[in-house]
Amino acid sequence: MTCSTYRGRFAPSPTGPLHAGSLVAALASWLDARAHHGTWLVRIEDIDPPRCPSGADQLILAQLAQCGLHPDEPVVWQSQRHSYYAQALQQLQAQQLAYPCGCTRKDIEAALQAMGQVHARHIERPYPGTCRGGLHGKPARSWRFALEKYVSNWPQTLATQAQAAPFSLEKGILTWEDRRLGPQHQAPTLVAGDFVLQRADGLYAYQLAVVVDDALQGITHIVRGEDLTVNTARQLLLQHALGLAHPAYMHTPLVLMPDGEKLSKQHGAPALDLSHPLQTLNTAARILHLTTLSPETTVSDALSQWVKQWQATYNVRRD
Repeated sequence: MTCSTYRGRFAPSPTGPLHAGSLVAALASWLDARAHHGTWLVRIEDIDPPRCPSGADQLILAQLAQCGLHPDEPVVWQSQRHSYYAQALQQLQAQQLAYPCGCTRKDIEAALQAMGQVHARHIERPYPGTCRGGLHGKPARSWRFALEKYVSNWPQTLATQAQAAPFSLEKGILTWEDRRLGPQHQAPTLVAGDFVLQRADGLYAYQLAVVVDDALQGITHIVRGEDLTVNTARQLLLQHALGLAHPAYMHTPLVLMPDGEKLSKQHGAPALDLSHPLQTLNTAARILHLTTLSPETTVSDALSQWVKQWQATYNVRRD
């Protein structure tokens, strides 16, 4: 499908240099934008400054440039956009869709254990709703999105909002379409519960920031790693609550380590070796099921060839 107003983005967190997995996401989002004759943006998601070492953002931008991936508009930094996140939080508060929470992590863990929930590795644990009915004398630490309330009131909410939703929500199960993975289903109240919008340290949470920024930048298509699929249901509902447009989503294959774990900075993923950019890009292209090109190919020519392959693979028509 061709989109004349296509706007895509790559949004890395500058907690270190790009690695093989993040290059796959960057290349996929760039190729999709070019295949649609669209605009490709880069947004630095430094919403959590304590985790972002000085200079990591500039290193990422330099790595992208070495790979021939240049944004079409000036780069945006989330750390400079707090006023927008504050406005969105205020809107949700006015709609009674955000409430203060006084729970510490220890409190949440104790509540979940009391409910008989055992902590499974790598599985997100839903908020037990302790402060949903009030703080009960505890000081406010954070703000949460009233997801349980929003989902419970969905039939009435949908009836009173003119905005169309590219998803369905029935009996607590949200269903949407992923361009690569096909139909997706999630019960967001069971996966995450009432998730955090603003943290105890005053910083805004990823889910709120990414939704606000995608809307402000007019993002129409989101192409990102498959590990982020789990966030999509929350983001769709938050977009709907704020009256924002819904981008189309596509989640790409992950680079896995020998033990099957996702390659990540957390697991010690090495920085990209860009002494031979085409060789590194070829590795990313293989993950995306694109043809590996000969060493004599220039980076520019390789990217052009991959755009054509991407158009054929994902049925992107040229006008």
